[in-house]
Amino acid sequence: MRGRRGDRMTINIQEHMAINVCPGPIRPIRQISDYFPRRGPGPEGGGGGFGEAPAHLGPLALAPPAALLGATTPEDGAEVDSYDSDDTTALGTLEFDLLYDQASCTLHCSILRAKGLKPMDFNGLADPYVKLHLLPGACKANKLKTKTQRNTLNPVWNEDLAYRGITDDDITHKVLRISVCDEDKLSHNEFIGEIRVPLRRLKPSQKKHFNICLERQVPLASPSSMSVALRGISCYLKELEQVEQGPGLLEERGRILLNLSYSSRRRGLLVGIVRCAHLAAMDVNGYSDPYVKTYLRPDVDKKSKHKTCVKKKTLNPEFNEEFFYEMELSTLASKTLEVTVWDYDIGKSNDFIGGVALGPGARREARKHWSDCLQQPDAALERWHTLTSQLPPAAGALPSA
Repeated sequence: MRGRRGDRMTINIQEHMAINVCPGPIRPIRQISDYFPRRGPGPEGGGGGFGEAPAHLGPLALAPPAALLGATTPEDGAEVDSYDSDDTTALGTLEFDLLYDQASCTLHCSILRAKGLKPMDFNGLADPYVKLHLLPGACKANKLKTKTQRNTLNPVWNEDLAYRGITDDDITHKVLRISVCDEDKLSHNEFIGEIRVPLRRLKPSQKKHFNICLERQVPLASPSSMSVALRGISCYLKELEQVEQGPGLLEERGRILLNLSYSSRRRGLLVGIVRCAHLAAMDVNGYSDPYVKTYLRPDVDKKSKHKTCVKKKTLNPEFNEEFFYEMELSTLASKTLEVTVWDYDIGKSNDFIGGVALGPGARREARKHWSDCLQQPDAALERWHTLTSQLPPAAGALPSA
């Protein structure tokens, strides 16, 4: 240490330790990269030179001597766990439209564009794409994805994605999670930011426009013995509640879109298997190989079985197949249409995914769909039905696959 030019000042060991040791609590090093100069954005695009220190360096790196002596800094009151070197850097904004078509039970998601995304690659750009999930629900069954836009922080997608089989009940309690990610071919894709939109904010048949800043993904708390115990208690109470409610509580396994029509000219029932949505995954890859079977019960001669083709590796198959049952309208009134969805497996028994029964002994929407079909001959009635883990007792035992 020097005073006047040419005069060398001496300093004892006590003063030396007082200057170089911070008497306050030990604070962790935030990022090693904060202590190295790097080129940042400037007014002309060139930014500061490599000799300049970045503007977001921590107080220990650029602090004045008063800070080293224990003086209070503006960041002393901030929690260390909530600190991030990019706290002052926006993750970007996402622009999209949502439309709930109540008539077709479809949720339309139009992903338009993003602006000012956080750079994720070494070239200062990113390869962004958008993922959609409906929460709560099976991850892969509810996953939709846009194409990837290469080397840009302001991507434009203009893609329309749709969820089929969305009911009014889904609108009241489900949440749409929209995630923006960076695609990496040589490593895992990186998360940029997300937006969560409660579907109850939507009004039927009214398009709603969104332009929202992306948010960070909130990390889950680390599991502890207490949280595990509470989770176990909640599972026990849930199972106890199901037992008390009796066998009427069935597990939902997906949705199926059926088209029913009684043809007075052909004197028979037309059953259209249109598509399924959000099926339960039965294979280790997180998907299923679904196909649909129909029976008209009671079936003494066992001649009412019809089966669609198998759709490989999907949880949202589209069949568009039609079956015909030749039968008088008066006889059909005492019948029950049994529709089951199966997962095709090579070399072993096929797995039952879910089923629904339509007839006079069915419940709610299934019973109404059947009665409307018989009361409105020659009218094509297309409606969604919930697949459950077992058929209602009125339909009888499940047939073999």
